[in-house]
Amino acid sequence: MRQLKKINILRMKTITNISIIFCSLIAMSMLPLKVYAQVTVGITVRDAPPELPVYNQPECPVDGYLWEPGYWAYGDDGYYWVPGVWVNPPQNGYLWTPCYWGFSGGLYGFYGGYWGPHVGFYGGVNYGFGYGGSGYYGGRWQGGHFRYNTAVVNVNRSVIHNTYADRSVISHNSASRASFNGPGGVRSNPSAQEKVAMKENHVQSTSEQSSHQKAASTNRSQFSTVNRGHPATTAVNKVNQQRATHQVTKQSQPARSAPRAQPARQTQSHGGGSGGHASGRHK
Repeated sequence: MRQLKKINILRMKTITNISIIFCSLIAMSMLPLKVYAQVTVGITVRDAPPELPVYNQPECPVDGYLWEPGYWAYGDDGYYWVPGVWVNPPQNGYLWTPCYWGFSGGLYGFYGGYWGPHVGFYGGVNYGFGYGGSGYYGGRWQGGHFRYNTAVVNVNRSVIHNTYADRSVISHNSASRASFNGPGGVRSNPSAQEKVAMKENHVQSTSEQSSHQKAASTNRSQFSTVNRGHPATTAVNKVNQQRATHQVTKQSQPARSAPRAQPARQTQSHGGGSGGHASGRHK
């Protein structure tokens, strides 16, 4: 009888512990999804991503939207191009740190982008349009509104009036079109400021950005195995918008936004070298 009573007590304790754990998991799932440093590699592959295509940036259609540069993602059928797009930030004051590929240990690892109060390390890749390899020169938050630097980004001036033009960030030097950090690509280390930014509280891609990438992954014409590094759609002005831009010749492009001033040496943790390239019309 005593033995049976002990068994019943143990069962009740077990059920209580399971209930506590289950409730804790539910509570955790309701918290905002945040990541505290860009150190997690989402996927690794043996082949390097293609070069960045050269393309014109569509006009920013909505005041407050920020630019997410186009990039090469990877799926079951290889690399596919996710078009550059203007997106709504999760909150005022936040900036987008682009994703990048980094070479280490014989593999290319994908480091996802994130939102945060400052721009962190994105491999030194020059995506253009303000993302010259380090930091962001396409605009800044001021007084609760985003001001666009029309020297390097393209906006619809009929709806966007918070603008300025700072041409000091433009470099007329030729830039690398490499889309990854490491030997044969860009060689660069995080700056002191980027290291601080990487440790700040971050917010992952919004659902809008995730759906944008998913749409690209289902479009066969975006895969490098089909387009040979020349995607059919390079950029769009909004997610799920039909208005798009296509790849253009390198000769038609004016100056790029300036890369980091003093490139650092290569490290194993993040890959490798200086500046980058992506393209773009500057107004």
